[in-house]
Amino acid sequence: MGRPPNTRERRAQIVDALLTVMGREGYASATIAKIAREARLAPGLVHYHFENKEAILVEAFQTLAAQLEARATARIEAAGNAPREQLMALIDAYVAVGHDADPKAMASWVVFGAEAIRQPDVRKLYERALSMMFERTSDRVRTCLKESGRTTKNAGAIAAVLLSAIEGAYRIAVAAPGLMPAGYAAPTMRRMVDGLLSSEPFH
Repeated sequence: MGRPPNTRERRAQIVDALLTVMGREGYASATIAKIAREARLAPGLVHYHFENKEAILVEAFQTLAAQLEARATARIEAAGNAPREQLMALIDAYVAVGHDADPKAMASWVVFGAEAIRQPDVRKLYERALSMMFERTSDRVRTCLKESGRTTKNAGAIAAVLLSAIEGAYRIAVAAPGLMPAGYAAPTMRRMVDGLLSSEPFH
C-alpha cells in the first residue's frame, strides 16, 4: 500500500515555491509551470492542491503574515517589560533585522502590496495584516508616551509614520537594491521614533 499524500506538506511546498518565484520575477511571471518547477512537482499536482494561482497567492499571504506576527511576538517577549525596548524590538521584527530575517519574504510582501490594489481578496488580507501591525505599534507607542508622562494624543499618528517608513523601506530595498546605505533602516527608524516620542508635550 502506497504512502498517503501529505496535503498540508504539499500545499506548504507550493506556497514556498510561489514566494520564491514571485520574489525573483514578480507575480505576473509566476506561472503554474514555474511554480511547479520550483517546487519540483508536476503542474497537475499543483492544480490538484490549488484551484488556480490566485488561491496559492491568498494562502501564501496568510502564511507570510502569520510568520511576521510570530516573529514580532517572539521579539517582544525577548525584549522584556520595558516599553521602549518592546517598541524597538517590534521595529527590528518588521524591518527584518537579525538571524530570523527573510529577504524572500520581504520581496514577496512588496508584491502582495501591489496585488492588493488589483485583487479584492488580497486587499482584505493585506488590510487586516497592516491593521494588526498598526495596532501593535500604536499600543507600544502609547505605552512609551504614558511612561514618560507625555500626552498620547498623537500615538496613532506616530505609529502611522513608522509603518509608512517600514513599507517604504521594503519597496526601495526590492525595487532599487543597493541604492540605500546598508543596514540603514532599523537604526534610523529607532532614532526617528525617539525623536517623535520626545517631541510630544508633557501632561
